[in-house]
Amino acid sequence: MILNICPNPSIDSYAWFSNFQIGEVNRMAKLQDFPGGKGVHVAHAIKELDGTAELFGIWAGSNGAWIKEASKENGLKISGISIEGNNRKCYTFRSASEEINNTEILEPGPELSEEEYEEFRKKFSSVLKDTALVCMSGSWPAKAPKDAYAQLIKIAKQKQKKCIVDVGGAQLDAIVKEGCFGIHLNEHEALANFGTIDISKIAKQFKQIELIALTKGKDGLLLYYKGEIIAANTTINNPISTVGSGDCLTAGIAYAVTKQMKIEEIASWGVACGAANCINEDLGMIKRDDVLELLGKISIKKVV
Repeated sequence: MILNICPNPSIDSYAWFSNFQIGEVNRMAKLQDFPGGKGVHVAHAIKELDGTAELFGIWAGSNGAWIKEASKENGLKISGISIEGNNRKCYTFRSASEEINNTEILEPGPELSEEEYEEFRKKFSSVLKDTALVCMSGSWPAKAPKDAYAQLIKIAKQKQKKCIVDVGGAQLDAIVKEGCFGIHLNEHEALANFGTIDISKIAKQFKQIELIALTKGKDGLLLYYKGEIIAANTTINNPISTVGSGDCLTAGIAYAVTKQMKIEEIASWGVACGAANCINEDLGMIKRDDVLELLGKISIKKVV
């Protein structure tokens, strides 16, 4: 079972506009809602791959109840804690106008008290028993500790559980000092936190690390795994949206790791899942048949 941590779930919404005028009244032509937040996307993608996934989150208000119910309908096991407030909504603008298409607006979401965070930590520790791998993804609610993920990783290590984390900023700085099994970075995060996109140099900055997935947008994936580095990519014509593709890539990598696949297969599953999201209208979601078809179209090149 892959345990998916999502501290800051959201309702991800496609908001359709014919155009958008600053300082004017703008009416949405259509609104489509999907369960969201990076960890939610990862969990749904793993379930679509026929993996066993549990979604462990911080749930608040009517939005949190909707996200949980939509995820349960997809066959996910739901756990975590409930807090005051309301989980956020995140809007992605869809439009024929390239100037505004795929613009994102994110609500702030709820705040997390010290007591609520301690409850989250304790419950996290209690659900690790039957876990093969932990995926930790995305931001935290306001007032969460800056080293919250590093604290969870330390707990997981004590129980000999591997963690793959997708986060940037101060949370990533703390993870570098703690060390972990795997990390997913984009180029912006790599430059901001490490001052380089050289994956070998990044690996040396961690206390310990076995896997680094460095995504480069349309230029594909660089995967560092146990000292080896390979590049993987595929071509998608007329992508619908890239929102959530990084999360689906994380899911593919996590799924392949639990299947004890080789580095080339891990990279292929990651890229295929990320690309499958681009051709699916549903935001942050993939279809297994698309992934299986794309697996045969991944180019692999050994770097080191």
